[in-house]
Amino acid sequence: MTRIRARRLDGLTSSAIRDLLEVTARPEVISLAGGLPAAELLPTARLAEAAASALADPATAQYTETCGLGDLRTVIAARESGRLGRTVDPQQVVVTHGSQQALSLIAQALLDPGDLVVVEEPAYTGALQVFRAAEATLASVPVDDDGLDTDALEELLVRGARPVLVHTVATFHNPRGAVLSAPRRAHLAALADRYGFRIVEDDPYGDLWFGTPPPAPVASHTDRVIRLSSASKIIAPALRVGWLLADRDVCASVELLKQGADLCGSSLTQRIAADLLADTAWLDAHLTTLRATYGARAHALAAALTAEFGPDVTYSPVRGGMFTWSSLPTAVPAAELLPVAADLGVAFVPGDAFAVAGDHTHSVRLCFATSAEDELAEAVRRLGAAVRTAEGARPPARAQAQS
Repeated sequence: MTRIRARRLDGLTSSAIRDLLEVTARPEVISLAGGLPAAELLPTARLAEAAASALADPATAQYTETCGLGDLRTVIAARESGRLGRTVDPQQVVVTHGSQQALSLIAQALLDPGDLVVVEEPAYTGALQVFRAAEATLASVPVDDDGLDTDALEELLVRGARPVLVHTVATFHNPRGAVLSAPRRAHLAALADRYGFRIVEDDPYGDLWFGTPPPAPVASHTDRVIRLSSASKIIAPALRVGWLLADRDVCASVELLKQGADLCGSSLTQRIAADLLADTAWLDAHLTTLRATYGARAHALAAALTAEFGPDVTYSPVRGGMFTWSSLPTAVPAAELLPVAADLGVAFVPGDAFAVAGDHTHSVRLCFATSAEDELAEAVRRLGAAVRTAEGARPPARAQAQS
């Protein structure tokens, strides 16, 4: 009997966040679900200027190197050098079709079926999809307000676990919103040096801090780190420009796989990204606007949650990024609450979408970046109405038990 698809697809499921797009596209729905930057803050005029400048050179419409446009790799290397406090060679940079492609190529390059990968709990859904497609074995370590629990990771290692990779969104975690503390960053790096695994430091949000910049990257503590980042959150998702920073052996392996994946990225969007990332005066002003706007929106969302639900609501402290992780004061599971909320004009991502082994049934991820402050207040009002409606529709606990 002919198989219609590869066995590696058997255990894969669609991303809950991608599946929500149909709901969130409805104009009457205020979406707190997707991790989209604010449309009104996308620098379309500056993008148009950079595109016109790039297209003045016919080479911009041509193929480019598989590992990325040289000018862009140089700009990225300079930015990373400033972050890490050491010189980064442009040869250690590979430009990819968004940072998600970088993650996928790393998994293909470094993982064999059955290899152990440690992820965070709750975990970034895109990482889970990649590692499951690579047929890796997953183990999870909890995340609290100080990020990945490196003591729990060490206990796992002492018991004999030998991961090939440890994946972390160390700065403004998706979905938890946490920041890995400086001591834990150093501890994680020391564990990598001692036990020989590589760390994938996924960092698309690191520039979006609201008051105090985050600690130095994990990669500043050890060379066993593969750093990922992207222009999507700070410039525009449509550029599809991401990158990885790694040792030359990893870069060579990724480049080899990328040749078979897409030959090369877009010369046009990479040239635009190089222009905007190199224009430090413009970029600093743009980031200042993003930080101020997103910071105000994060505060507005937190205030609205407290006003609507009172002291029983919990949400993660927000120091940057795009998300807060909340437990609403209701016994209704978030997955049951979502369709009720969507009918009342608000959407979120249920916590179980980010689960590996943990129970996040009553947690939700809320994105504050996309909506204005008054819209966020209205979204939370609708969320409160959804909770009351869902609670009224559920049978009493005793009746549920008898049924």
